[in-house]
Formats: sequence, C-alpha cells, structure tokens
Amino acid sequence: MQKIRIPISSFQYGEVSDSLIMRTDTAVYNASAQSLQNMVVMAEGSVKKRYGLKFIYDYSLNNPAKEQSHLFPFVFDENEEYIISVEHQKVRCFRLLTDGTVSLVSTITADTSSAALPFDQDYLKEYTTSQYGDVMFICHPLFAPRMLTRTSLTAFEVSTYSFDQRADNSDTFQPYSKFQGHGVTLDPSATTGTGITLTTSAAYWDTTGSQSGGNYADSLHVGVVVRYSGNEITITSVQSATQATGNVVDELSTRLSVLNPFRTIDGSTTVEVTMINHGFSGSESITFSGASATGGINTGNLNGARTVSGIIDENTFTFTAGGAASSAEDGGGQVTVVTHAPRADWDEQAWSAKRGYPAAVEFHENRLCFGGTIAEPDNIWMSQIGEFFNFDVGDAADTDSISMVAATGDVNEIRYLVSNRDLQVFTASNELYIPTYLNQAITPTNAQIRKQTPYGVEHVEPTSIDGATIFVQNNGRIIREYIYTDTEEAYTATAISTIASHLIDNPKYLAVVHSGFGLPDSYAALTLNNGDLALFSSNRAEKRASWTRVVANGTFGSVCSIEDRLFANVYDSDGNLKLCEFDTEVGLDFWLYGAISTNVVDVSAVYSSGDSVDVIAIKDSTQYSLGAFTVNGSNQVDLSAHSASSYTHAYVGKKYTAKIITNPVDVAVSNGPATGSARGITNIVLDLKNANSVKVNSRTPTMASGFTGKKEFRSLGYSRDPQVTIEQDDPLTMQVNGIIAELII
Repeated sequence: MQKIRIPISSFQYGEVSDSLIMRTDTAVYNASAQSLQNMVVMAEGSVKKRYGLKFIYDYSLNNPAKEQSHLFPFVFDENEEYIISVEHQKVRCFRLLTDGTVSLVSTITADTSSAALPFDQDYLKEYTTSQYGDVMFICHPLFAPRMLTRTSLTAFEVSTYSFDQRADNSDTFQPYSKFQGHGVTLDPSATTGTGITLTTSAAYWDTTGSQSGGNYADSLHVGVVVRYSGNEITITSVQSATQATGNVVDELSTRLSVLNPFRTIDGSTTVEVTMINHGFSGSESITFSGASATGGINTGNLNGARTVSGIIDENTFTFTAGGAASSAEDGGGQVTVVTHAPRADWDEQAWSAKRGYPAAVEFHENRLCFGGTIAEPDNIWMSQIGEFFNFDVGDAADTDSISMVAATGDVNEIRYLVSNRDLQVFTASNELYIPTYLNQAITPTNAQIRKQTPYGVEHVEPTSIDGATIFVQNNGRIIREYIYTDTEEAYTATAISTIASHLIDNPKYLAVVHSGFGLPDSYAALTLNNGDLALFSSNRAEKRASWTRVVANGTFGSVCSIEDRLFANVYDSDGNLKLCEFDTEVGLDFWLYGAISTNVVDVSAVYSSGDSVDVIAIKDSTQYSLGAFTVNGSNQVDLSAHSASSYTHAYVGKKYTAKIITNPVDVAVSNGPATGSARGITNIVLDLKNANSVKVNSRTPTMASGFTGKKEFRSLGYSRDPQVTIEQDDPLTMQVNGIIAELII
C-alpha cells in the first residue's frame, strides 16, 4: 500500500467533458474539473464563487416558452449608458446611473408616426443592431430597419429608417436590384404623369390576395419604386402579373453615359448612337435633346422626336436624322434621350415588403453596412462614406456606396456582420470577410468578399473576445473562434468548446463582459436552451481557456454587457421575467439590499407574503448568513429572532449552491497508471481564501468567518474513480486556490 500526495494546483481549463476521463496524461486533465458549478475561473487558475444576481426590474411578463425580451447595450459615453430591451411591440430603455443603480427611463409602444412597433416575440432572438452616437439601428428581414434614437438623457423614440433624396425629390438614394428574368422588358405608357400603365413582357408583378375592382389591393408591389432607365416610378396599383399602374416622379429621360455618342456617315441621314444596354428592338419612338451639331447636321435635325431605325448591337442603334451629313465624325456632346419604349434597362428597389429587408447591420470604416434580405440573402450594401442614409452607387468614386454579392459558389444567407480587423461576414453556411487594406479604405473598386471557413452560424450574434470573434456553429453544439492567422494569411474557425462539449446546449444569446466578476479576464456568457448559462474565459497570451456552468434560481434568457457589468434576463421559479445583474460577492439570486428598521426588511419590490427567502445580514462590513425566512403579510422579513438590532443592513434573495467536483484523482506508479484500480482518498488539504463555509466530500468542518489559509479534511472509502467534491450551500463567499489529495493505492 502506498500513500501519494497528488496536487491539483490549478483549474485553468475549467469544467471538462467526461469524455476526457481517460486522458490522465494531459495537461488539461490535471488542471480542470469534472464540474465547476457557479464558480468563476480566475487568471491565476483559482476558482471563486460567482457574483449573485441583483434584482433590477420586474417585466411583469410570465411566459417562459416565448422569447420575451432581447437585451442590447447602448453606450453614448461612459456617463451615458443604457440597456435596451426589445420586446413584443415594445421597447424599454434602462439607464445605468452613476451610483451603480439602473433605472427605467423610457417605454415605447409606437413609432413616431403612431404606428405599432413591428417587433414580434417569435423573432426577437434573430434581431441585429448597431449603434452610432444617439442612434441604434434594429434589423430583421421581415420589417424595414428601425432607428431607436435618444432624444434626451431620459427619452427615446423609434422611427423607420429612410433614405436621403435629391433636393428636388426626383431620386431616392436607396439600393436597387434587377429581379426580372433575362430579357424581360418594361413598357411604360407615357414618359410623364400619374396613373401610367406599366407592362412587362413576362409575369412580374405581385398578385397577392384576391382581385377587386380590377386591382390586387394586397399586392406587395404597391408603394414600391421601380426605375426605368434610372427614372423612378412609384407603383400605385397592380392589375395582373404583367400590368401595373404607377406615377412617374420626374420624366423618363436618360443622359447617355458616352460623351459624343453620335457617329455620322458622309452623305447619309443615318446616325449611329452609342447607348450602353439600350434594350431597343427597333421602331421605338425616342426624343433627343441637348445634342450639338455633328458632321454637318444641325441641332434641329438631331434633336426632337425620332424613331429607332436599326439595331447594330446591344450598345448601338441607328436613327434617321432630318438632314444628311457632310462628313463622318463622332459628336453630339452630352445627349439626353426621352422614351417610354419597351426596355430591359429597369430595376426595382432592393428592400421592400415584397423582397424583404436586411438581416444584418454594422458600422465599418465610417460606412453603414447592411446584409442579406429574403430575395438577396447574400448581398451586402455599404453606404457612402459618412453618409449613412445615402446608398447611391454613383460612378464608383471612392466615397460612393458599395453593393456586392457574396458569390462564392453557394447561396450564403447573411445573418451577422461584425466590424473587427476586417468586416467579418457570418452566414448560415460559411464565414467570409471583406478585407481592409493597409492605409486604404474600402472602395467600390477594391471591395471584395473572400470565403474562409465552412461552418455557418446560428441565430446568436457573434462577439469579439481576446482578439477573436466567437460564434455558435449552425448545429448549435459547437462554439468556434474566428481569427486571422498570419501564418496562413487567412481566417480560421477553431472549435473552442471541444473539451466542454457537454455544456453546449443550443445557445440562445451571447455577451462578452470585460474584466467581469471583479477579475481582469474577459468572459463570454452563453445562455443555453436548458436555462443554464455557460461562462467561457480566454487568455491567448498564456494559452489558457476555461468553461464553467452557472445555474440560477430560474432560467436564463437574454444577456448583455456594458464594460465590466454583465446583465441577464432571468425567469424565476414562477416563470416571471426579471432583469438582473451579476453584482457583488453575495451568494443570492434576485437579491435586494436594504436597511434593517425595527427588526424588519422591506422586500415588497420582489417578494410577497408566503415567499421563502434567504437572508445575509451585515454587521461591521461582515456578512452573516441568517438562514431561511418566510415573507410576512406585510411583504417584510422579520429578523427579530436573530437579534437584528446588531445588524444594519441585509441582503435578501434566493441562495444557490457552488460546487467543484474534481476529475478522478489519478497517478502513475512504478508499474503504470493507477487508472481503474480501487484506491482511496484519506486526506484532503484545501487552500482557501475568504471562505465562510465549505463542505468537502459531504463533511462540514468548523471554520472561522472569512477563513484564508490551508484547511485539512479527512476522508474515507475506496473507489475506482475517487474524487473530491467541494460544496457551499450557504450564501457566502468562497475561493479555492488548489487541492492536495492524499491517495492510497
């Protein structure tokens, strides 16, 4: 029989899957645990009990089967910070006050036009946002982008995003796309006016609903703008799949992009015209204006009403002038053509109820970027530089808007855009990026989309941590980090949840808190489908990462962070949704802090008569657990049985259990590893810090309050997988720096 002292000096890899139970030879096995519940891994490798959940606000919602609130951070500066709760047809805005409290400052149920908000509890989880200054943009494919605008320190409003227009309102600077089949023409009945007929050469117009009075009143094309040769026509009604009615905004005129587009032939009245993608087939009526004399033909014989006499190719046609040329030359200057002939040169606004709206939004390099609609799931639109409401592509100048397609061989349904080293593009099937060039801005001439990894992302917003962007893979079972590697000169998407795969249960929300829980590291909080929360921390420089499990007195919903503060929506045991914050080293959830007055504490803000609660009383800045109480008929907790007069304040809430279960304690001896053989742990030494109570392998020793140092425990029994279990049921603090286990073999 041998006695061997086995050190467990670090938990830097956190909780690991039992699939690693035989990997006793690895560094991960010897610096991890089989369970770390309600513990946070510290930079030094120690673990401490998590902060308790401080109660902030009761939503008065009771339906945990639905996604009832999606939290987003809104930060103007360090003194003007807010939490935005997007709910079913409602937005609530909470302000973080300078004293550390949080206050509801605005509740919005209608937009600036008095219309109901479009937010729907069936899709809350899929909403994406991006904020700049006083405005947050909220997107989803089923509604036009909305703007949440802060109008004062305590007031917000919601409005529909709208595009800039030309000063004369003749052009709206919005994205346009071609949705018609190849060669399909549009034939307006006039060049100006209202109520003109628009006829397409193939079925095109939306005929949703039944026809009444000759029109499809429910057609999704009503109100949509189409452009004929760049000229806007607003659809007012639809009569059939090939016929609609619309109003011409200005005039159906086209200024030819080619300078001097006329070519004369000596002695002939025939003039060749260069017009890119003219779309004519012959015999169309057109009107020229602005043409200068060319080849001896005066302006009067060039301008005015003409007829297309012949088609040379898709970019060239001919007409007969009013006089013969005396020389062959190119000329005409800047020529404008007015026509309503059937042409293939037409398009439609890219975003509408018919085509869908952007799924993703992000600010990047002083451009507002949108991505992915229902009709164009792999398209990205980037505004003009510094002009967030202008998507005019112009003539592809460096500051002009950019429209591009992620044409990588697959249809990439864009779900999220993330501004990091580059503009990262996360789709349902792949991860891509738009590169940023050294000392160069992204422009229409250098913008390109590069495909990188083939995993796809769930409807959980990717978030940056420790130099990487972490995301939930499309199967909901793997967490990956998307990071650029100089060695490969490309992005990789390495799985970071492999060693804790049992924790990943279809995550719903993700937030990263920097220097959270009073510690220097950054932590990613993922709320899981089972109601738990998984915490991930990473330190790339020291090559360590860890996972732990957080279990609350309820189930977690949305989470969000602002600097070093982590907030969470939590459904209590009755299914009521509450906004909480991980705050203070208090082992209580849904806790309130109040003064003790005449031996009682008022808890009416959270609890009511008959509720069971736990109390931590404060005396001389020290916490004392007073145990469980029942709230009385006055919604108070009566502490008179505990000499309450000696205490000044109290925390009241629901206690939770912190637990550490080590991997089976193992060792290699002279004849090989002891794995699988019966062995026992006889002695356990814990290195503790600020521990008020602890239970080790079901034994509870007597400890001084706030004990710091090494504590020895005796243990009995043999097992083929001997483990050390450390628990704390009391709602007090506990930090475990390491363990020494004496093993008998």
